[in-house]
Amino acid sequence: MKKVILSAVLVAAFCTATLAGKVVAKGPTYTALGNYTIETADNPAFIKGEECKTFTISYENSPMEVSVAICKDRKCKKYVVVSDKLSVQYVCNENYFGVEKLDKAFEKDGFKTNDSDLNRLEYYHQKVLTPGKRGELEATQLIASYFPLLLNNPTEAIASR
Repeated sequence: MKKVILSAVLVAAFCTATLAGKVVAKGPTYTALGNYTIETADNPAFIKGEECKTFTISYENSPMEVSVAICKDRKCKKYVVVSDKLSVQYVCNENYFGVEKLDKAFEKDGFKTNDSDLNRLEYYHQKVLTPGKRGELEATQLIASYFPLLLNNPTEAIASR
């Protein structure tokens, strides 16, 4: 019995280690930032004291990296999106998937939406991106595509690599 448990733990650890930092999706943004790449993060994020699954998004024409922490809430999932330029959250429930400013509860962890960095027109366009529930990877792909449009000054995020 001990061998079975030990084997199960080793297999789980191996699977976790092999998935860390792996590319899970690529796609276009149709912005100056270019195509995106989504990778699994090496370490999960701890937000409000809970462990959250984390992805890292990078863009081909920008040194900016975006972290997406997926936190489960009572009725929905919150996708906390943090970059050095802007922090927001996307929410997913039975009715829609769309963007919101970060909740006040995230301020304890040092995360806050800065209105001066937020493109308000695009913010209101993204309040409802799609109807209905989305899977975690599909939602993260939508975030990778639409998040650059939320930047008030996207040219600051562009640099040649």
